[in-house]
Amino acid sequence: MSNDAKAVVIRPLSADDLEAVIAIDMATTDISRRGYFEKRLSAATDRPKDYVYVGLQADGRLEGFAFAKLVNGEFGKPGASAALDSIAVAPAHGHKGYGHRLLDSVVEVLAGKGVTSLASQVDWSNGAMLGFFGGAGFELAPRLVLSRSTTAIPVQLAEDRVDDWDDEPDYSSPDGDDFSALSRDRVPVRTMTQGDLRKMISIDKENTGTDRSDYYNRKQHESLHETGIRVSLVAELEDYPVGFIMARVDFGEFGHTSAEAEMDTLGVDPGYQGQGVGRALMAQLIASLAVLRVDTVRTEIDWNDVGLIAYLDACGFVPAQRVTLVRHL
Repeated sequence: MSNDAKAVVIRPLSADDLEAVIAIDMATTDISRRGYFEKRLSAATDRPKDYVYVGLQADGRLEGFAFAKLVNGEFGKPGASAALDSIAVAPAHGHKGYGHRLLDSVVEVLAGKGVTSLASQVDWSNGAMLGFFGGAGFELAPRLVLSRSTTAIPVQLAEDRVDDWDDEPDYSSPDGDDFSALSRDRVPVRTMTQGDLRKMISIDKENTGTDRSDYYNRKQHESLHETGIRVSLVAELEDYPVGFIMARVDFGEFGHTSAEAEMDTLGVDPGYQGQGVGRALMAQLIASLAVLRVDTVRTEIDWNDVGLIAYLDACGFVPAQRVTLVRHL
């Protein structure tokens, strides 16, 4: 074994590594993402079972890092899966295989957690990262990334309706009503509270046939305890929760450096579908993100989820310039 190999250690990151992580990232991106990494490391150390966070130490110095998180549950994604949302090596140590060593460590930990796939996103024009992932066993995933700006959702008149997908039964396409000037007045939308959790789980189970309590517990923990990360809303009819939507505001996930939010959870009570609940939730989410000065909102869905694609298309979403990749573990 070479001296270089002996000097390299892969270990979990700690709070003491924050400044080194920020410095390595800034050296590779030319921009400081301090806020993003502060929140990511805090969340990871607070709920370690939901994250993998490793660093590569060479000769006593942190020279690389990788973050991954469990993501099973977003829009019904099946099985135990995870997303690799950040990986970097100090430029001075490029071409030494450190990136692959970090990735192998992440995969080993995830396999121990029962995770069956690791996904990531890459800008289509980032040839270096596409080459790295291709050499690491990733392949194109059957998922689409869609996005829209946070400009207000335009009003559609009744005669402009397009509702051939109005009765789509999939839980992710809750209704076919058009946006209207009174939609948010007709369906009041408020901020989510701790007391909404049980109803959220119940609505999701009715739509998917699966109890995803762990997923929703984790999402609500993020919403209530990680300030500035989540925008989580609940719709009510007759003073009764009938739907919900969740988005996370990140300033650095998957190497993205502008203000962007990821919408990952949406549900409407089957008994209230077709009454504009999903549309009211989306309209309020977009309005709330605009107030936070978020530029865009994105989401990731199965390529063949026709009902959800139609719903998001009607909401103004378009294909993002990103490639989704997956490695089966």
